[in-house]
Amino acid sequence: MKQENERNLETHIETHYINRSNWLRAAVLGANDGILSTASIAIGVAAASSTREPIILAALAGLIAGALSMAAGEYISVSSQADLEKADLEREKEALKTTPKMELLELAEIYENRGLDKETALLVAKQLTAHDALEAHARDELGINSATQANPLQASLASGAAFIMGGVLPFLVALFLPLPQMIYYQYGFAIAFLILLGAIAAKAGGSNVLKAVVRITFWGTVAMGLTALVGYLFEVNVG
Repeated sequence: MKQENERNLETHIETHYINRSNWLRAAVLGANDGILSTASIAIGVAAASSTREPIILAALAGLIAGALSMAAGEYISVSSQADLEKADLEREKEALKTTPKMELLELAEIYENRGLDKETALLVAKQLTAHDALEAHARDELGINSATQANPLQASLASGAAFIMGGVLPFLVALFLPLPQMIYYQYGFAIAFLILLGAIAAKAGGSNVLKAVVRITFWGTVAMGLTALVGYLFEVNVG
């Protein structure tokens, strides 16, 4: 029976994606913002300009500034999250030293609320506390684990690099494709890039591809449409 259970475990392989959540979120957000921001800037300037140079300059400036802003913003926000996690862990570590019995009962109550009976919950709490008390409290009380723990540098690099990769695409459109139809080229290629990005992100995260594509296409269209409208309304000839 034991051997059969071991064979069943070996053949039952589940694929989970939560360990990708930090870098995937930052990379998708960065690439999406890179495509959308750079294309929107190019579309807005193209709507108010009759020459290529202002469009290229605006797209390049948006690309550089956006990448730096995304990287810095991601680093700051994730660092704040990491600081909060660290502070909570320090408080928990101190509580485990000063009031271990109360912490044990607190952990047992968590398991009891999840469906275990009182005796089993206390037994599980004792065994996990004996194995690694801080890890048990971090995971089950605070919701902190190694798969989802904040990593500022990783998130910052992923976000900044992804923004550049996304923003280069509409920049190349501004650089090489015909000027008279620039707005339509920017919109068409940006939507195509966004659809591809949405599909890749959904696949990497194991989520619904169609839902991701529809969402990213809709909001991308809204953003670029409003930017083009601003350019047309002001009708400032920057060329």
